[in-house]
Amino acid sequence: MSASTPSTLRTAGTLALLAVAMFGFGYLLVPLYDKFCEITGIGGRTGEGVAVETLSGEIDTSRLVTVHFDATVNSALPWRFEPTQRMMDVHPGKLYETKYVAYNLSDRPVIAQAVPSVSPGRAALFFNKTECFCFTEQLLGPGESRDMPVRFIVDPNLPQGTSLVTLSYIIYKNDAATAVLAAAN
Repeated sequence: MSASTPSTLRTAGTLALLAVAMFGFGYLLVPLYDKFCEITGIGGRTGEGVAVETLSGEIDTSRLVTVHFDATVNSALPWRFEPTQRMMDVHPGKLYETKYVAYNLSDRPVIAQAVPSVSPGRAALFFNKTECFCFTEQLLGPGESRDMPVRFIVDPNLPQGTSLVTLSYIIYKNDAATAVLAAAN
């Protein structure tokens, strides 16, 4: 075997640097994608506006939009999670509130995070949540249940051809936060 040559060391250094750069890019890809989806509305991401009673002060009382509420629980999460109502007719520009209910079916505390989406995708930019349980992690003790409110406004600029909007949540177990909680107890 021959000793390492400068070109071999340079190649190894370049490959190591490339591996670190690829890892960094992969690590940053999720937050960059999330921000991109939030800005463009792609993927059904909703607007997360400031809590206000109306958008630009106009309520379109001549128009009704039906909002359908949906919930899905990731299979790793021992919870039941559902909307308190399935449908609501709303006037664009007016602030509304609904609730979802979560039940921890396990005998241990569990931390979860909900991820919202809106369909059709073109409606996502016009659906603004002013208060939502999805903004923070949710901790439920063993057997505990909780009402979780969502306050929202459908923007009056929602395209006229859109009369049905679905607000859907998928709720996931936060394994890391739940493990930290279990270790602290």
